[in-house]
Amino acid sequence: MTIMKKALIALTALVAAGATAVGVGSAEAATYPNPGRVTGSTNVHDPGIVKKPDGTYLIAHTGNNIILKTSSDRTAVKDAGVAFPGGAPWTTSYTAGSANLWAPDISYRNGKYFMYYSASTFGSNHSGIFLATSSTGAAGSWSNQGLVLESTTSSNFNAIDPNLYVDPAGNWWLSFGSFWTGIKQVQLNASTGKRLDGTIRSLAGRGGGAIEAPFLFRHGSYYYLFVSFDQCCKGASSTYRIMVGRSTSVTGPFVDKNGTAMTNSGGSEILAGHGSIHGPGGQSVYSDADADVLVYHYYADNGTAKLGINLLGYDSSGWPYVY
Repeated sequence: MTIMKKALIALTALVAAGATAVGVGSAEAATYPNPGRVTGSTNVHDPGIVKKPDGTYLIAHTGNNIILKTSSDRTAVKDAGVAFPGGAPWTTSYTAGSANLWAPDISYRNGKYFMYYSASTFGSNHSGIFLATSSTGAAGSWSNQGLVLESTTSSNFNAIDPNLYVDPAGNWWLSFGSFWTGIKQVQLNASTGKRLDGTIRSLAGRGGGAIEAPFLFRHGSYYYLFVSFDQCCKGASSTYRIMVGRSTSVTGPFVDKNGTAMTNSGGSEILAGHGSIHGPGGQSVYSDADADVLVYHYYADNGTAKLGINLLGYDSSGWPYVY
């Protein structure tokens, strides 16, 4: 199939989905689609997702004691309780006593579920990233493995929004960060899931501006770093948008389509607000049987946070686009 024919098919699919024009670019990237169809319990914020060995899906997202949802088909979503029904008292020194825990990253490795999540308060970098594990992923089955990384008010980074990536050689990497000096990365011990050494690498930043929610993903010969720019958590006034850069190395440097380093405010936009879709971001990416899948939250006109799911394609230069 020719590149032109692929582009035409992609464009037709976007128009059929109710896409909104956003300017110039390649045929694949000329429009942003609306979220794909999801039903049921779709009130979600900062979703992490994993496909279980039985083929069903487990979603964890921001909320009191980490909220869990399940789906059998990536469309109908059901409530599945919370990770910590008895609370998570080990986090409350970072949350000022609140049970609200943020941005869980969930994966299945070596017969066990791993969940990294963050504890903080809005606007503060007195924050901690914690690890929990489970043999089933079910509510109440999660075991606290303790603190992985923290930041304090004297730190130049913020330890929230964790994302685990395991490279082809089996090395474990944790990306994280919000505002301050941007997105950071540390290497983890693959045996414990905890920090391996004291090295902190910088992956992306906007000179103190709004950047957060890193997610590292490999496709073909590139490592792609997805991040969210601008303002979250303001309902329909949110300006979150999903950006991406890439590198041939898991540790960077990451650059955008123009060659601008992500450490120097670079990033290529792949999804932004349009029509009644406000502030898409807080994203996760995974490979499913049919395509690579982008999972995120957005806000409806009434300010409710909703689950967004779309597929990712790649243009002739290897850059991802949403359809």
